[in-house]
Amino acid sequence: MARIYNSILELVGNTPLLEIKNYEKKHGIDARILVKLEYFNPNQSVKDRTALSMVEEAQRQGILKPGDTIVETTSGNTGIGLASVAAAKGYKFRVYLQDQVSEERFKTIRALGGETIKLSEVPVVAETLDKTNGDFVAAVKALKEQVLKEDKNIFFADQLANPANPRIHELTTGPEIWEDTDGEVDILVAGVGTGGTISGTGRYLKSKNPDIKVVAIQPGKGSIPSDDNPEPEEITGVHPFEGIPAEQVPETMDLNVYDERFEVETEDAYKVARDLAKTEGFLVGTSSGAALYAAVEVAKREENRGKTIVVILPDTGLRYLSTNLFE
Repeated sequence: MARIYNSILELVGNTPLLEIKNYEKKHGIDARILVKLEYFNPNQSVKDRTALSMVEEAQRQGILKPGDTIVETTSGNTGIGLASVAAAKGYKFRVYLQDQVSEERFKTIRALGGETIKLSEVPVVAETLDKTNGDFVAAVKALKEQVLKEDKNIFFADQLANPANPRIHELTTGPEIWEDTDGEVDILVAGVGTGGTISGTGRYLKSKNPDIKVVAIQPGKGSIPSDDNPEPEEITGVHPFEGIPAEQVPETMDLNVYDERFEVETEDAYKVARDLAKTEGFLVGTSSGAALYAAVEVAKREENRGKTIVVILPDTGLRYLSTNLFE
């Protein structure tokens, strides 16, 4: 029987799990590491799930109407996902992007018909960051208030607070992992940006087996801007969630879902992503390198010998070719 899809959006989700056997063998790993390849989504990242979920939930609630413009702030992948959803559904799209993200992100969003604006070009964002000592969550709230005040025909997706973000992972990502492993999963490893992926996925897996351990990744101190190092090479899409004021933690991050916080430096994330490319034959981004680095270190622990570790790899390395990742 013919199987023909009617929209690119029907291809979101159902991404594969791959055991990286060459990598395991090379590094003498006595655990089973399964990577969930989210770049198999149509726009090559886990954020395709989030984008589609937020838009379709807004449509169901009547918040998003024909003729409206979808607006978001992002480090890139959510913007690409939303640009794709907007194009497929016939909406306009505008995104406020963090300045340091790769040029591929800007170009991809524009190619999909979206409008891109650098956050540094928005006065209210700079003012709020200065007043709040760098509180990005507060800056997004201030921007949202300004945008909605200027134009009523706006749907501000707000992935940092939108419950449709973690919910889609509880409905899809978690069940996919459980079914593809026949429930044989011991540890989940994932990075934290908005926290939506790890919160939703972790909640589902723990509902099936409370003994599953969830390891959450945040950047190491050397990969976070500071007075001594104001412009470090950051891990795009991975942000601190511990050691910061509670009000700076995104609402979409469930602080009760993880069992261990693991800090990763950008240099280590780079090394692992490069090694994976040459060992397994596919490219992943910096956040994926960070997640895999943590998974390998966890796998080396004596108590984890023979266990099955699932690692969520958020996006493709092709989105980083203009950066230092593969140099």
